[in-house]
Amino acid sequence: MEKLYTAAVTATGGRDGHIKSSDGILDLELRKPKELAGQGGATNPEQLFAAAWGACYLGALGSIAEHDGVDVSEANVNVQVSFNKDGNSFMLSAELDVHIPGLPHDETQALADKAHRACPYSKATRGNIEVRVTAV
Repeated sequence: MEKLYTAAVTATGGRDGHIKSSDGILDLELRKPKELAGQGGATNPEQLFAAAWGACYLGALGSIAEHDGVDVSEANVNVQVSFNKDGNSFMLSAELDVHIPGLPHDETQALADKAHRACPYSKATRGNIEVRVTAV
């Protein structure tokens, strides 16, 4: 494996803390959401993970679609990352709702599934968390 890029972020304070990237572009307060008995009012790890996965996934979709000769420049993905309790531990789950305007549902689902197989974030979670990818 050839390393092409490494992102470096320092986190302090956990879910009620702060994150900052080595280049200073990402510099955010974190707050536990109200749904998890937190104060809310700032981003949280699940939102950040959903945002990163969505961007990566659309990149994979674009590569797959270009290879297949399909225009997905107007596509979008709604990524929902859930924080779940599983007995005495916690787990994530995710839902990716993929929309490609003008493309029939079955073709959208086929491209969505291909992108899910190719996306590095999807690969990283495969077999580790429950994930649903659906054309909408």
